[in-house]
Amino acid sequence: MRIVREPQKIQKLVSKLPRPVVLVPTLGALHEGHLALIRRARKRARTKGTVVASVFVNPTQFGPEEDLARYPRPFDRDSALLRQEGCDVLFAPEAQDMYYPDRSITLIENKLSQVMCGAARPGHFDGVCLVVSKLFNLVQPDVAVFGEKDFQQLAILRRMVRDLNFPVELDAHPTVREPDGLAMSSRNGYLTQEERSQAPIIYETFLLAEQKVRAGTASATKLLNWMKQKIQSAPLAKIDYVTVVDPMTLEPVSQLRPPLLLAAAVFFGKTRLIDNRMVQ
Repeated sequence: MRIVREPQKIQKLVSKLPRPVVLVPTLGALHEGHLALIRRARKRARTKGTVVASVFVNPTQFGPEEDLARYPRPFDRDSALLRQEGCDVLFAPEAQDMYYPDRSITLIENKLSQVMCGAARPGHFDGVCLVVSKLFNLVQPDVAVFGEKDFQQLAILRRMVRDLNFPVELDAHPTVREPDGLAMSSRNGYLTQEERSQAPIIYETFLLAEQKVRAGTASATKLLNWMKQKIQSAPLAKIDYVTVVDPMTLEPVSQLRPPLLLAAAVFFGKTRLIDNRMVQ
């Protein structure tokens, strides 16, 4: 596996890489969910193509009150895991190399990013769009693999690819979960033992809510109220949002007709967990 640090070098390298080139962007602190994306990328690249993973803690997607400084950066461990999974190139730049100090160009998404996680994290998805667009320009991938756990991010990036005509196929991988249903996340490591024991209530609520939808629960309002009560039955859970939305527009629905997306963000202590489930 080749490790590249400088944006100019990755840009020169990609013109020589065997196609297809499949990109997996990450913040690092890799877990089994990330490794599942690498394995998907390896399949998409086939034996002759190239898998490129990026490890970059992107400052433009962190707000002033968020955990940029304490976000884990176990680079040696991450690179070893990527090598084991058959990654060909690791792009791991520094922030000062990705962003000029006098940069003045931004990307703004003003529709899908105004709800759900975006309502509580203004500017977050603009930062995601900016860094992913830079990665697309630098790596020139044929395919980019993202996880469905960050469903809003995936929806926004699909819109960005469509609106800006990026010649990139987005491949969505299902959420990878712990045995008790908790969605895998780097932030799970911040949970105390008691918080961790209660966190699966989110996914448990989704599964029961899906049963209610299929049984003919008529009112989205009643379902939402029930979901909130169920999550709050965990003493340490503090809801940021719980919603039922159209998976294309991310707008709340009034009638429970699939396809629907059940989504939530819940704090356990200072740790904010997100999750979702599609009801087809």
